[in-house]
Amino acid sequence: MQDQVDKLKLPEGIEVSYGGVTEQINETFTQLGLAMAAAIAIVYLVLVLTFGGGLAPFAIMFSLPFAIIGGLVALWLTGETLSVSALMGALMLIGIVVTNAIVLIDRVIHKEQEGLSTREAILEAAGTRLRPILMTALATIGALLPLAFGFESAGIISKGLGVTVIGGLVSSTLLTLLIVPIAYETLMKLRAKLSRKSKPSV
Repeated sequence: MQDQVDKLKLPEGIEVSYGGVTEQINETFTQLGLAMAAAIAIVYLVLVLTFGGGLAPFAIMFSLPFAIIGGLVALWLTGETLSVSALMGALMLIGIVVTNAIVLIDRVIHKEQEGLSTREAILEAAGTRLRPILMTALATIGALLPLAFGFESAGIISKGLGVTVIGGLVSSTLLTLLIVPIAYETLMKLRAKLSRKSKPSV
């Protein structure tokens, strides 16, 4: 419809505006967008306070873009539109997907404190935390399958939410074990390099 409206040659002084349900949907999209931005900021702040620094939380936040991409791909594969329900699922993903990265990076930091190098700590943590990460993701995906397949009475409303969260969980879980460790190791190397440069030469 928007494509057809854009092709219209409107007389001078005439403009097209949207109202009713369309206006409400646009307002809801804006509100959810702001809520997602606020959620990301709050999650990062909580992680900084918990980890006592900004680098580890920054590496953890690398899991978020892949979750959103996975959710969008899942919507495309299932033929669902980007609805209010889907955006609510994306908002939920912000809080859900970081948990796997937190579990992994927390283990890495503990192993570094025990004397392991960053690479050794990452390899140990990936092997140790693989099972709980997969179990958590699979349990959440299983709980959302009825919504995604529309088995519930509110399937029309909830399907987009279920599909978005499942797609985001699948992609973020797979990439958390790959992208987040790479991001963390890269940031640690960069910090060490900058620390060496800042030390005065004797």
